[in-house]
Amino acid sequence: MARHSFIQMSKLPNVKGRISYITSPARQENLYATYRTTDNAFWSNLARESQQEFRRSGADGRCIDARELIIALPEVYTQYEPQQVLEDFTEEFHRRYGVECVSALHHNKRKTNYHIHLIFSERTLLPEPEVKIATRSVFFDETGKRVRTKKEIIDENGQIRKGCTIIKKGEIYESHLFTLKDDKFKSEPFLREVKVVYTNLINRHISDPEQHLKVFDKNSVYLPTKKIDKHNPREEEIKADNAARQE
Repeated sequence: MARHSFIQMSKLPNVKGRISYITSPARQENLYATYRTTDNAFWSNLARESQQEFRRSGADGRCIDARELIIALPEVYTQYEPQQVLEDFTEEFHRRYGVECVSALHHNKRKTNYHIHLIFSERTLLPEPEVKIATRSVFFDETGKRVRTKKEIIDENGQIRKGCTIIKKGEIYESHLFTLKDDKFKSEPFLREVKVVYTNLINRHISDPEQHLKVFDKNSVYLPTKKIDKHNPREEEIKADNAARQE
């Protein structure tokens, strides 16, 4: 039976923190290469604008700054130059989807899982920033939501509440550096496409056809096993479930 590729996607509510974590030699025991298609300023601006929009929307839950792919590589890939491998895989995504990326190539602690973390933006930079100038004073409450009058942001003593802001007439009250999120990145067809793209790319560098990977078919007779995240409280339960599925 052919081995299946493993490509997983997750949402990132703190993209700057995640980038720091996956690219830090001090925090990663087996870090072999890192790669960026743009600088840190892009990700800082992206996170700030995403958070501002999320607060203004009043939506519940967490703001998603970006997304991340984890791409497992066969051990044969340890024979190849890590930086070249990482750049090939990252540039494939960058060229195909036209969004900025940050990536890192790791082994897990026991060196049983050779894999790529690929963080990507769901937005692109606008050709020209959109800037809104206040034609009159603009008021924002503690959550960043715009309110109609000054009375809505003052306390019982007539003072502006902590965290509230006033933008005076003629000042910039809103600016946009990025497009809206591209909804295709959260769709099932996109993830299926990415799995095919990267499985084919992995196989391109495996000379033995018998060792080629294939994309898991969820409609087949086989059951998928689950990845066990670090410090998962259900680790033993998932291990038992995986063993039953493999049997």
